[in-house]
Amino acid sequence: MNSGFRHTKIVFTIGPATSSPEMLELLIGMGANVCRLNMAHASPEWTRTTVAAVREAGRKCGRELAIMMDIKGPEIRTGDVEEPIELKQGEMFDFYVLPDRIREEDKQGVRGVTVNYPGLAADVREGNTLLVDSGLIRMRVHQVRPERIRCEVRIAGKMGSRRHINLPGIKVNLPCLTQKDKADVDVAVELGLEFIALSFVREPDDLDVLRRYLTSKGSEARIIAKIEDQSAITNLDDIITASDGLMVARGDLGIEIPYETLPLVQRRAVKTCLRMGKPVIIATHMLESMITQPMPTRAEISDVSNAVLEQADCVMLSGETTVGKYPLECVDVLNRVITAMEQQTTQPYNTEVRLKTPKALLLRSAALLADEIENAAILAFTRSGYIAQVLSSLRPRRSPIYAFTDVPRVYKQSQILWGVLPFHMEFNDDPEQTIQNAINVLRDNNHVRPGTRLVVISYTIAGDRVVDTIQLRAVE
Repeated sequence: MNSGFRHTKIVFTIGPATSSPEMLELLIGMGANVCRLNMAHASPEWTRTTVAAVREAGRKCGRELAIMMDIKGPEIRTGDVEEPIELKQGEMFDFYVLPDRIREEDKQGVRGVTVNYPGLAADVREGNTLLVDSGLIRMRVHQVRPERIRCEVRIAGKMGSRRHINLPGIKVNLPCLTQKDKADVDVAVELGLEFIALSFVREPDDLDVLRRYLTSKGSEARIIAKIEDQSAITNLDDIITASDGLMVARGDLGIEIPYETLPLVQRRAVKTCLRMGKPVIIATHMLESMITQPMPTRAEISDVSNAVLEQADCVMLSGETTVGKYPLECVDVLNRVITAMEQQTTQPYNTEVRLKTPKALLLRSAALLADEIENAAILAFTRSGYIAQVLSSLRPRRSPIYAFTDVPRVYKQSQILWGVLPFHMEFNDDPEQTIQNAINVLRDNNHVRPGTRLVVISYTIAGDRVVDTIQLRAVE
């Protein structure tokens, strides 16, 4: 493996701790690849200001990040309460789905709170489990009526306003794209963002709804499917097929499924993405303790290492970089752990990936050749991003993939791909001159030295035909 080259990418979530120009420039300088916008409580004005700041920082640093808008998606939340409710184990508690129809005599002295989903009573049954506030409060559905759901508190706790509700194993009939989501996507299209992450994907049709909406707006943003419940696991293969990439969102997923199965689901998700040649992001609680502490726990180090060894494309920071005290230290920890793991791994290239075209088979030959040569790298040229994605999915262990494109969107979308270092450069009409220009860029930026072997994937003109080629060159 090329020492000093990091294959696994880093996604950070922007927030108050990282939104200043100075902090953004430091994060880019430390090697962050993708900036995530959490739209759960974001406004269009905040989004425009934040994207402008990220783009400006990228221009100053000479390396623009990809930006991923993570839209809120469908969710069930409790309503506002005047003060937190201290629940007691064994008490009955009501969730009002139609509060206007609740009379005082119906409450029978039972406390309750409103919910934002009127169809909840139609989706649950007596005996179902209902979880509140990331699973900290557990209830059993005792009685269902059209206007309210009465539950028995099994694990008590303090319930505040607008707490998230999970219904493990229950299919709810919420729309996959809310009105807020559409308004947020409209802003993403306006700003030309590279990725849209769709929350709570349950089936491939959810992704099709978003893709049709993006197409109607003329957007070429790529869609990342977030798997967060049992339905997504059941439909995993079809969801990956319909998406442009996957995010294993372990927060809600770990609530919706038995937590002891979460590592198995993560492993299956990564393996399936590797087989299908789609990028995969491991998210949530990577360095959770570093929100308040300057050092990670040993368990967190092992967790990050596991994601690297599984060959995930990206690891992601959430609260660590939105409100955490040590965002730069978090990125440094990821850099150090990823580099240590990648330098020690002996995993072969990905033999499971499905290569469906002759061009993909040609790219496999290039990746194998590069990995067989000491001190080699892959130099590729792409306008659609296809070549970069196929090469990345092959997981060449020893060879960096330097992907050049003259399309700004493809340059930024390639930031998410394992092992790919993208460059934006105008192409010359002469293929040979384009290759020489790219080698000059690599040499000037100290990515290659005299003697470095380059496996070049390009094309040549043969009469009136364009012929794909693999060339072996030595940097002079």
